Amino acid sequence: MATTSGMADSVVVITREGMGSADPVLQRKLLDTYLRLLVEKGSFPGAICFYTEGVKLVVDGSPYLERLGELERAGVRLIICSTCLAHYDLTDSVKVGIVGGMGDIIEAQARAIKVIAI
Repeated sequence: MATTSGMADSVVVITREGMGSADPVLQRKLLDTYLRLLVEKGSFPGAICFYTEGVKLVVDGSPYLERLGELERAGVRLIICSTCLAHYDLTDSVKVGIVGGMGDIIEAQARAIKVIAI
């Protein structure tokens, strides 16, 4: 179970391969820093939901697998959209998280006090 933190009742939504709307290199750097700091500070959200291009972060070859694995081991639920994985033909490449449907994502968001889209 995730430790109690200021983010424990939050859900983070990741829909892209980076963070923000800058050039892709900066987006990826920002996301890497964000995930690293979540781990280092023990600021664990209750769940992280991945859909649209965000599903590319949880599959074989993703540079974020180590960080995401640390979050998962800390008790953060990583929920991945099955429809999006199928769209990108990545269903068999998932390395971390739980493959679920949009209903699972909606349920996580409904339970959260705060939803953070990055």
